[in-house]
Amino acid sequence: MSTVDVPVEPAAEPVRKPPRKPKPAPGSRRFSPFRVLGTAVVWLFTAFNLFILYWLISSSFKTPVEIFTQPFQLPRQWFVAGKPFRNFAYAWSQAGFGTAFLTTVLLVAASAVVVVALSAPAAYALTRLGVRGSNGLTNLFAIGMGVPFQTVIIPLFVGMAKLHLTNSLLGLFLVYVALSLPFTVFLLTGFFRSLPDEMEEAAAIDGASPVRTFVSIMLPLARGGLITGLILNAIGLWNETLLSIVFLQDNAKFTLARALFTFYGAASYQSEYGGLIAGVTIVVLPMLVLYILLARRIITGLTLGAGK
Repeated sequence: MSTVDVPVEPAAEPVRKPPRKPKPAPGSRRFSPFRVLGTAVVWLFTAFNLFILYWLISSSFKTPVEIFTQPFQLPRQWFVAGKPFRNFAYAWSQAGFGTAFLTTVLLVAASAVVVVALSAPAAYALTRLGVRGSNGLTNLFAIGMGVPFQTVIIPLFVGMAKLHLTNSLLGLFLVYVALSLPFTVFLLTGFFRSLPDEMEEAAAIDGASPVRTFVSIMLPLARGGLITGLILNAIGLWNETLLSIVFLQDNAKFTLARALFTFYGAASYQSEYGGLIAGVTIVVLPMLVLYILLARRIITGLTLGAGK
């Protein structure tokens, strides 16, 4: 008898279960009341700031009468008279904002560059060279960030007076650099810690000295941190007022914030509120525009430095 081979069907593969869907993070649900409340607060705060900015810019083109009687309407009288920039011209010439603007640009640029130039090698040495006591020194820089400069302004003034550096842009420059170093060093230590060790080890195998490794390899890798530190120092020093009031007395050496402080008394006495608000606009707008243009780079740099 002949046997007939019956084809055997292959065993069915077990059905694979789909991976379990991860639980949403706290606060990420679609209709979370806290998320709705937080979003509403952020938008309200943004709208309030935009409203203040609109009032500031529009009032800088108005007459004093318009500022008080029509505070939220668009400016009209100076445009009808053919002098739309009258308030800015008044502030620029009468308050000495022209000279103060140039002085502030040069002083802030020089201070920010020198602060970063001094902080970068200090942060590199504390994080990459194995300096004995580097953790303690880093903590000291962090403590220096928490000391308000208002508490040391009197002994600082006495010391600068003994060195004949009061009422001097050089003295104010040295104060700016000294007071900005703790924050910048602490900021850059985070960037240098986040850099890969392989590049530094490869440079050491090739015979590169620590100085050459720092200049040729580590500095380009930390470019984001350097730019972030430069921008943050520029914004902070541009708006600084108290130190310039204490250390500068000569009108020809005033910074923008110092000139605006002096202009406030004269403008209030003469009821030149349009010129005063135009002066505030001159002080505020440059750093506001700089921050808007470079906000993404600043945020990216700060989050990169906090990676490790």
